[in-house]
Amino acid sequence: MTTVQELRRQLGHRVLTDPADLARYSADASRAIPEGLPAAILAARSTADVVAGVQWAARHQVPVSVRGAGTGLAGGAVAYEGGLVISLALMDAIPCIDPDNRLAQVQAGVVTADLDAAAAEYGLMYAPDPASYRQSTIGGNIATNAGGLRCVKYGVTSDSVAGLEVVLANGDVISTGAKTRKNVAGYDLTSLFVGSEGTLGIVTGATLRLHPRPAGKTVTFRATFPSAASAGKAVTAIMGSSVVPDVMELMDRASVRIVEQFHPTGLSTDGAAILVGQFISPTSEADAAVAARLCTRAGATDVEQADGDILLEARRVSGKALDARGLRASSDVAVPISRLAEMFLALEQIGSANNVEIPTFAHAGDGNLHPSVVIGDESPEAYAEAERILDLITDQAILLGGTISGEHGIGSLKVGSLSKQLEPATLAAHRLVKSAFDPLGILTPGRGV
Repeated sequence: MTTVQELRRQLGHRVLTDPADLARYSADASRAIPEGLPAAILAARSTADVVAGVQWAARHQVPVSVRGAGTGLAGGAVAYEGGLVISLALMDAIPCIDPDNRLAQVQAGVVTADLDAAAAEYGLMYAPDPASYRQSTIGGNIATNAGGLRCVKYGVTSDSVAGLEVVLANGDVISTGAKTRKNVAGYDLTSLFVGSEGTLGIVTGATLRLHPRPAGKTVTFRATFPSAASAGKAVTAIMGSSVVPDVMELMDRASVRIVEQFHPTGLSTDGAAILVGQFISPTSEADAAVAARLCTRAGATDVEQADGDILLEARRVSGKALDARGLRASSDVAVPISRLAEMFLALEQIGSANNVEIPTFAHAGDGNLHPSVVIGDESPEAYAEAERILDLITDQAILLGGTISGEHGIGSLKVGSLSKQLEPATLAAHRLVKSAFDPLGILTPGRGV
């Protein structure tokens, strides 16, 4: 406690030690359980605050976890017992929107939707839109290289990051990247920090790329398939065609049934899978017609088309519906688009062989799936069985040339699975990078790598 008082003398009321605050900042939205309460919370308001917190932690070798809005699903922001939680939520300024260069300069605590709204005033948009975009912060998106519905057309977070401000483990502040479109001066440190989950440094600010807001009519199509595998074949056909959807999402029968039970949208539960795609452009009607024809060729039993977002409603509420359904353990894997049909078939087989329901929805246009295992009760045995099945799903994704995480990150929940995907020499290279940036091992230790 004496050392915490030292930090409080330096930063005053920004250091929180009330037990209620410690508990509130200890967990994130994942199923990861904190080992215990941290020693303190630093509610940073500036980069200087973060520097002071990191330097204090380095002096006393206290583990540091970094937190934005706490929406992470991999357990990356969970507190360490006796550690320091650095919250960046109050660092929420947008100092500059530069429409001429299509750039935005933001602090790490800016909520993703707020940045998109600010860009909209200039006819621009911030493209990455994770499901939590109304709550999640830019810093958290950068830490996990978050995706979202629109990334099928615009890419993931890394594709929108031009530069970063980062506090290193010794308290030094560095800037990476540039405001120019081209930049090959030095190593690409920007890409190194994006997706590093707070293990190499703490991102306190970013220069982000903006896009023109789509012009033209919004047209959405929705196709029903007799099997998830046939829907996967349709996705492969569409993504290999001349049209580029703004959104391409897939839900299996179990997900559709749960959505209709908790958030009725009028979806039919007769099909095995539903594919929803959206186009926003001057040629959107013709593009949607091409996609509809490809769905029919792949075996769709019903295809409908409408203006606007109405056909996307079921997909947008699927996560909330699954939460309302009750206990579940979710996953985040990705496979090459051409293997999507095989992955859905494998999910059916895993569910059947283990007598368990695995509702799955997917960012189908980029091969990123979110299977969930429904849990019968809160017993340790039930959760252990769910984790075993999620491991089978992860193993299958790797077998198909995929990855154990498409957008949620490794955090604390998947760190034990890294060796399944990365060979020993590759893992060793990751850890060399970690030790170079954080020789004391205080930044998010034991996670990410």
